Amino acid sequence: MKNKVLITGACGFIGSHLTELFVKKGFSVIAFDRYNSENNYGWLENSIYKKDIEFILGDIRDYDSVFNAMQNTKYCIHLAALIGIPYSYISPLAYIRTNIEGTYNILESAKNLGLDKILITSTSEVYGSAQYTPMDESHPKVGQSPYSASKIAADQIAISYFRSFDQPIKIICPFNVYGPKQSERAIIPTIINQLLNNNGEIHLGNINTSRDFTYVDDTCLGFYEIYKISDCFGEVINIGSNKTIFIKDLVEIISSKMNKKITIVIDDKRVRPKLSEVDKLLCDNNKLLLKTNWRPNIDIFKGLDLTIDWYYKNNKKLDLDYKI
Repeated sequence: MKNKVLITGACGFIGSHLTELFVKKGFSVIAFDRYNSENNYGWLENSIYKKDIEFILGDIRDYDSVFNAMQNTKYCIHLAALIGIPYSYISPLAYIRTNIEGTYNILESAKNLGLDKILITSTSEVYGSAQYTPMDESHPKVGQSPYSASKIAADQIAISYFRSFDQPIKIICPFNVYGPKQSERAIIPTIINQLLNNNGEIHLGNINTSRDFTYVDDTCLGFYEIYKISDCFGEVINIGSNKTIFIKDLVEIISSKMNKKITIVIDDKRVRPKLSEVDKLLCDNNKLLLKTNWRPNIDIFKGLDLTIDWYYKNNKKLDLDYKI
């Protein structure tokens, strides 16, 4: 009998890749995502594995919706969240309700149903600007945006469920993920899509920050390896490349690969408030390397080639509303 796993946020960017990976690995997957009147399954709508996936559309903010979806499962990987940082300045309460209350619904349902393993997805944004590099799991947590604050709170609630109720919880902290199907709210598809659709003038925010990028397939393999290990409950594990790149250099690499001459326009609307800007992220992935067999397979140059190729092929088909 196949192991049954519930993946929340399954129809979005990382979630769709992760769902397909777990199907390929032989799991029976329940894909849980946001209800919509079109009964659309997002990035899994046209998946070659669609017939092998059980879909449940509901609302992560609703306990009954989550509890009912989780019944008859033993494992849960929780990715559903609001993730766009700019919108968190406009509607912080939406992030509290989705990211904090949604995580509570996962934890409480899992406790009441006696799940064997719960993986909670965090974000490198919880660390804020690097106080030292590389940034390990003990790096201080700093809520520099309402989004990051909501994720810090969700992570702490998860840890409290491990400590208070002995729940089998692991927290996965991916650094910047990129690849096919990512929405334009992220920097790499923003650059690519602007170069595809205009004459080389691209509008960006702060290009003097640096980030640690990991290709989505490598990130999903990290999730799978963390799922497999028998320890690290109640702990955080980073997923990242242990390499950093400035955004201005990233722009140059992408424009060169796309053979485009560019003019960068700094758009004030894309610039974070000064005290909210995260200047540098660089992952210390030693814990992941030590505890699992994970190794990154796709470097930034190959990953960008794969990503650019996908956007060339799918430029007219993009639906950029899907989260995660």
